[in-house]
Amino acid sequence: MVEVHKALLAGLGGRPRAVFLDTPAGFQLNVDQISRKAVEYFDTRVQYPLSIASFKGSAICTPYEAEQAFRTLREADYVLIGPGSPTYAVRQWLQTSIPDILTRRVEEGGCLVAASAAALTVGRFTMPVYEIYKVGTELNWAEGMNILGRFGFNLVVIPHWNNAEGGNHDTRFCYMGEPRFRKLEALLPDDAAILGLDEHTACIIDLDQDEAVIRGIGAMTLRYHGSETIIEKGGRFSLDVLRGKAARAGMQQPAQKSMPAAAAADAQQETFWDTIHALEEAFNNGIEKHDLKETASAVLELDKLIWKAQEDGESPEFISQARDIFRDMIVLLTTKLDAAPENSAACLAPLVEELLALRQRFRAGKQWQEADAIRDTLQQADILIEDTEGGSRWRLNSELR
Repeated sequence: MVEVHKALLAGLGGRPRAVFLDTPAGFQLNVDQISRKAVEYFDTRVQYPLSIASFKGSAICTPYEAEQAFRTLREADYVLIGPGSPTYAVRQWLQTSIPDILTRRVEEGGCLVAASAAALTVGRFTMPVYEIYKVGTELNWAEGMNILGRFGFNLVVIPHWNNAEGGNHDTRFCYMGEPRFRKLEALLPDDAAILGLDEHTACIIDLDQDEAVIRGIGAMTLRYHGSETIIEKGGRFSLDVLRGKAARAGMQQPAQKSMPAAAAADAQQETFWDTIHALEEAFNNGIEKHDLKETASAVLELDKLIWKAQEDGESPEFISQARDIFRDMIVLLTTKLDAAPENSAACLAPLVEELLALRQRFRAGKQWQEADAIRDTLQQADILIEDTEGGSRWRLNSELR
């Protein structure tokens, strides 16, 4: 979503202050690492500074730390919230002034970006994803922060709509799978609509223009009273559609298809993004296994894929993101090479120096047999020892050939 972030920041004008709110992952031991990754992502990809508003939870933060976070949010023009637990986040926020602060920031022209778990919190209800998917809790909805409700939208937001991480089992609809999600949908009040967002896709709601646009690589699905409308990337439509006042007003050629048909199409056709993920995985596997052939093949295949995507007229935004991944691969390769020993001697040096120091202690104690055993062992490993007045020196026999 690099280009989406860039466009939203540019639309604010001037030099807006961008802030990352860490609450959804506040209970996790790696919450600070997640925040650092967000800052690094903005720095390297979006090329924009991102500060942190840290409110990990009411029981974790001191009153002073909480007030610091609230002040940071009040001064923010661009608030990004991301991964973690939606139910945990809502429990923490509803005890504080954060919902009011975020609402005022939007009312005053700021931008709120809710991604992944945070997207689940902004509607009327939120889905207990961890509790249902990981623990097996009975199907239910929890109260949402309902920022959208303050602007007239009676919506339940479901990200990861077309998720396929399960491989051999259905993880669409934010990991619920179709059977469970249909039961969850039946538990919602009749007047609530579901806004589903595919992976790497954004629904940008512009209150000033009274319209929304779909950006990214996927589609938005709007379900209301059992009917379904799918608006593909690039689709632009009136906000009355999200308010339920107009079923299809202002839509630009929305693609209509049933959910089972869409799922079947996803299963049959490997997307550009699926291929990129596979190449990323192959690259990382090659790095971990020190398999230069697999690593290099992944980089070369990604380069070929990007060139082919350009020829096929793929989305410029998607190609830009693929290039970012390509550059990341090159940087990681360079880092690994820089950290690697320059040659065999450099690789062996720490071990050999320790053995020579031990041999010197044996020699000083007139333990000649032990000292000679170390020398002979090193010679068997093709390492030549030379004893001089200044001490022992060593080199690989292969360097003399």
